[in-house]
Amino acid sequence: MNKLLVVGTVAFDAIETPFGKTDKILGGAATYIALSASHFDVNTAIVSVVGGDFPEEYLTLLKNKNVDITGLEVVKEGKTFFWKGKYHNDLNMRDTLDTQLNVLENFQPVVPEAYTDSDIVMLGNLHPAVQLSVLEQLTEKPKMIVLDTMNFWMEHAWDLLLEVIKKVNVITINDEEARQLTGEHSLVKAAQKIATMGPEYVVIKKGEHGALLFHGNQIFSAPALPLEEVFDPTGAGDTFAGGFVGFVAQSGNISFENLKSAVIYGSALASFCVEKFGTERMESLESNSLTSRLQQFQELTHYDILLK
Repeated sequence: MNKLLVVGTVAFDAIETPFGKTDKILGGAATYIALSASHFDVNTAIVSVVGGDFPEEYLTLLKNKNVDITGLEVVKEGKTFFWKGKYHNDLNMRDTLDTQLNVLENFQPVVPEAYTDSDIVMLGNLHPAVQLSVLEQLTEKPKMIVLDTMNFWMEHAWDLLLEVIKKVNVITINDEEARQLTGEHSLVKAAQKIATMGPEYVVIKKGEHGALLFHGNQIFSAPALPLEEVFDPTGAGDTFAGGFVGFVAQSGNISFENLKSAVIYGSALASFCVEKFGTERMESLESNSLTSRLQQFQELTHYDILLK
């Protein structure tokens, strides 16, 4: 069974959308990625840090999803990373109301020995210095390294971010971030420029408008499933990434054709994430529901056309 190493935040979120609000709930990039990847036949481990205030029930949840938490450091005297945000009516825009780095501020990642030879590495949103530290601890070259980043690191850690980008096979960012990273408005031109920075594949997420996969001159466009209700988009991008890397790790195939399927799996899993607040929907998601939704994607995108 292939090994998937997930690096990112395990956190508390407090979320407000037009449909309601929450107090502190489970969140963090690594959490969403791991919960999504748990739907595949892979050995998954998290590298992250939490404080002594992190509930045992959340650790049990991850273990029950067959996620190895050996690399999840618990700083008993510290507090867990916390983010608070409020979404606007269209859910594509949000305001950050509070960010508390807490134990994340001095985090020194330690990759479990059993995962230093991981087949797939998913570098979730964290400081590029932390991502580089993880890569330096690997004893074998992974089949695929996937990077997720955000505009904050483009503004505050540009040089280190470029160092990470050079070392990865795939980068997943949203359309706004792709434009900021490259200075190009056209997403096609943006993807071409990003490819010159190092990644073989570029995935540009467009929220409710789906995702684009670029590889050389090849482009694949995947839709987002039209949903009647979207309660909370928090973690949707990370859930997408988890489905993407989980599928690739299970298959062990990093061809363009296989990554097209990975994008669809990621999109299907992300469509569940937004149906409830936080990780609630992903905690209870069953395999038959995922299969049904994948069939919906197939029906949404399949058509016959007569070419003259």
